[in-house]
Amino acid sequence: MVRYLGGKIINIVVSLLILATATFFLMKAVPGDPFTQEKAIPPEIKANIMAHYGLDKPIGEQYIIYMKKLFQLDLGLSMKSQNRTVTSIITDSFGTSFKIGLVAVIVSLIVGVYLGMMAALKHRKLIDNGAMTLAVIGISIPNFVIGAMVQYLLAVKFPIFHVAGLDGPLDYVLPVFALSTLPVAFISRLTRSTMLEVLTSDYIRTAKAKGLTPSAILWQHGLRNGILPVVTYLGPMTANIITGSVVVEQIFGLPGLGAHFVESITNRDYTLIMGITIFYAVILMAARFLTDLAYIFIDPRIKISGGVVKS
Repeated sequence: MVRYLGGKIINIVVSLLILATATFFLMKAVPGDPFTQEKAIPPEIKANIMAHYGLDKPIGEQYIIYMKKLFQLDLGLSMKSQNRTVTSIITDSFGTSFKIGLVAVIVSLIVGVYLGMMAALKHRKLIDNGAMTLAVIGISIPNFVIGAMVQYLLAVKFPIFHVAGLDGPLDYVLPVFALSTLPVAFISRLTRSTMLEVLTSDYIRTAKAKGLTPSAILWQHGLRNGILPVVTYLGPMTANIITGSVVVEQIFGLPGLGAHFVESITNRDYTLIMGITIFYAVILMAARFLTDLAYIFIDPRIKISGGVVKS
C-alpha cells in the first residue's frame, strides 16, 4: 500500500510540474502584458511596475523564480488586485464554488443512481424509456445553455427564483440544476447498464432461491456491485463540477472562483491565472487519487501487490 500511494503521489507531483511549466510558457507566448490595457501610463512608471513584478527579466529567469516560489507554496501577488495574494483570492472565493459544487455532486449521485436503478428494474418500460430520454438530453445540452434556459424560464418569465446572487437556500436551485444535468445523465446510464448485468448474474439467482426479499437483494447484493462504475466516475465528476462551474457562476452572478478565473484571463493576470490553474489541477488529481482508494476498499476483489493494483 505504501509503495502504491508513493507512486501515485509522485505521479501527481510530476503532472503538476508539467502543467505549471506548460501554462507558464503558453501565457508568455500570448502577445501583450498585464498592463497593456492601462490608459496613459508613462514609460518610466510602466518600467517600474514591470520590474516590481519581475517581468523585465528574461523568460527563463522568470520561470526559475516562479518555480522556486511554487515549491515554497507561494503563488505570488495578483498583478491586477492591489496588495492581494493569489492564495487569499482563492481562499476567499473558493468557498462559494465548493458549496455549489458539493450540493451538485450530492444531487447528481442520488438522482442519477435512483434513475439508473429504476430504469434497470423496469427495463424496456415507460420509466426506462423516460429516464434514458432525459439522460440523452442531459448529455447533449451544455450546462451553460441549460443554465441560461432555466434562468429565463424560472427567474425572468416566471419569477420563482432570483435571477442572480446567492442570498439564500433557494438560490442554489438553478445553478445546481445546471451543473448536475450532465452528471445525472452519465450516472443514470452507468447504473442502468451495470445493474442490468448484475440482476441477471448467478449470485442474484442464488439470493432469490434463498428467499431473500427483493429489497434486500437490490440493496445488499445488486447495488454494491452495480455502483462500482459510478465510484470510478465520481472522482473526475466531482472535480469537473467544481472546476466546470466557471461559466455557470458567471451566468448566475455567483461570487465564486470562476469569476476571478475569467477576469484573470481577460486582464492577463499571470500569477492569478497560474495559481487558479494549478489549484484546479490539484483538485482534479486529488479527486482521482481518492477515487482509486475508494475503489480498492469497496471492491474486495481488488488487491495491491508490489505497488500494482490487481483484481
